[in-house]
Amino acid sequence: MAGEVERCAVAALLQDPRFPPSTARDYPRLTVEIAVLGPLEPILSPDDVEIGRHGLSVEKGSRRAVLLPAAPLEWNWDAVQLLEQLCLKAGLPAGAWKDGRDVKLYRFEADVFGDSA
Repeated sequence: MAGEVERCAVAALLQDPRFPPSTARDYPRLTVEIAVLGPLEPILSPDDVEIGRHGLSVEKGSRRAVLLPAAPLEWNWDAVQLLEQLCLKAGLPAGAWKDGRDVKLYRFEADVFGDSA
């Protein structure tokens, strides 16, 4: 498991397409946070999401994304906005979560450890 944590940390620093790669100049400002995800539970609607408790995952074909439980609290999103932002993060249209045929939605709880926990 330690190897997987290391691999994911390096990928977050250097390969996240949403941000420029981190450099040595960034290191003094970085914090470390690890979220251990609980079991994935399928959901059907925004009513299945408790803001601040559940993180979400979406899958459609090769597109996937995860948002942790803290994301909607940081951005003041409701459950519908959380689902829309999750889809956008996966490179899908914001309303893709409504198309239950090909889109798989899951919720999870997470234990968070690290500098900012």
